[in-house]
Amino acid sequence: MIGLLQRITNARVEVKGETVAAVGTGLLVLVGVQRGDSQSHADRLLERLLSYRVFPDDQGKMNRDLRDVAGGLLLVPQFTLAADTRKGTRPSFTSAAPPEESKILFDYLLTQARAAHDPVDAGQFGANMLVSLTNDGPVTFWLEVPSDSAK
Repeated sequence: MIGLLQRITNARVEVKGETVAAVGTGLLVLVGVQRGDSQSHADRLLERLLSYRVFPDDQGKMNRDLRDVAGGLLLVPQFTLAADTRKGTRPSFTSAAPPEESKILFDYLLTQARAAHDPVDAGQFGANMLVSLTNDGPVTFWLEVPSDSAK
């Protein structure tokens, strides 16, 4: 399971001209589900998202996590993160989980996130979304919990 984490001052998701999700200061996380991912992968990714120290302390060092700053968490499903781009000029999506499995795991991740943290919002699975954000820093990290098939 992949999480592309971005520290933000604000972010929102629009679908068909309407805002479906928005948060202020916190994290925007684009989420990709790979073949072989399970609920345990989603649990581990969430644990890392909530505890990853990307916010500055009083000395300006990245020592504070999302909970420390009471920040928002915006999860956005993005299957293209699971693309294989090693060859050619067209990505392959053979490593991405099928849409049905991806939706189940994304929904599970979202449910667990909402139980563990507030505020949490989410993009719309399978929709053509317009994602707007102000990346603070910029600070962006690729977090990956390898699927069993990728080990």
